[in-house]
Formats: sequence, C-alpha cells, structure tokens
Amino acid sequence: MNSLAFLLEYINKPRSTGALLPSSPKLAEHMTAAIDFQTAEYIIEYGPGTGVFTEKLIHKRRNGTRILLIEQNEVFCRLLKDKYSDVKDLVIVNGSAENTSYYMKKYGFKRADYILSGLPFASIPSDAADLILSETAFILGAEGKFITFQYTLLKKALFKRYFSAIRVSREYQNLPPAYVLACTNGERNESFAFKRISR
Repeated sequence: MNSLAFLLEYINKPRSTGALLPSSPKLAEHMTAAIDFQTAEYIIEYGPGTGVFTEKLIHKRRNGTRILLIEQNEVFCRLLKDKYSDVKDLVIVNGSAENTSYYMKKYGFKRADYILSGLPFASIPSDAADLILSETAFILGAEGKFITFQYTLLKKALFKRYFSAIRVSREYQNLPPAYVLACTNGERNESFAFKRISR
C-alpha cells in the first residue's frame, strides 16, 4: 500500500515526491544511526512520506522524546495521521519545512536536537531550498545535527553554505543507492538569525 501510494504521488507530483519508491529499511537504519537516542529530546523530520524513517525514529527513541513530522503532501499527511493516530509524543503537520520555527513554537518544541530530511533538494526551487536550509541551520545552532539523503552529490555545495562540517556515507541497499549527509555547525552563525528576523 505504501509503495503504491508513493508511486501514484510520484506520477501526480514528481518534483515534490522525488522518487518512484519509498526509501528502503536499510537507508532508514543508515539515516537514524547518526542519532544519539539516549540524549535526543526533540527530533524533527522533513518530508516523512509514508513513514519509513518515522518507523525507526519511533522504535528507537526513549520515552518522552518528542517527534515533529512536517509533510507538505496532503495524501501522505493523511496516511501518516491514520497510521500513527495512537502514538504519543508525535505531532504531524501538513505544511512546509520553511515554517519549522512556527510549528515548533505552536507545539511546544523547545529546540531541535536532530532534523532528518527526506526532501528532494535536487528538484526543490533554489529560493525555497535556501529558505529551508537557512531555517534548519538557525534552529539547530551549534549543537544540533541535520541528516539528509540525496541520490547524487550535486547539492553538497548548497549544504556547505549552511553547515561547516558534512560527513558523507553511501547506502547501496536502496533503489537507487543514496548518499547520506550528516551536517553540523561548530558554532552558531549569527547571519542565520538575521535572515530569520528580516525575511
């Protein structure tokens, strides 16, 4: 069912869906391996789709860790709400990652320790990608970590504009194989705060 839903949404909205099939469990394991679940209190996921990464987050988190899912696709958002209606400390929003700070304030997320992303930056318009990454870097500050996957490294230079350190690894057990990028900043860049206030 999840694969069929993903395929139909790819046919209808290829730019925003980004792939023919959901990510593999192996890629989900690879993405979440960069998270310290013993210390994480607040985790955000951009573009959870049908919930492949979300399943790992829910299974691995400790009691009390809150998760915020931000999904722009209405079909996927309804699927997620039906699937996780009984899960505690999980908030599902039908909206854009550009507005993450607003959702955090609305739902009482004091910070973000980790932000996972399934967004297809290769097909996102450059102005929207800049807004999302600026927002992400501002929220995470010096301590948080941004974890994303891409099918090529064409956008690595874009991520370098917002994060000072990027660790790249490869997951071959996914169709197609994917690069996992774990991005951090050694110190908060005040220009992100300026962008957030001025836009």
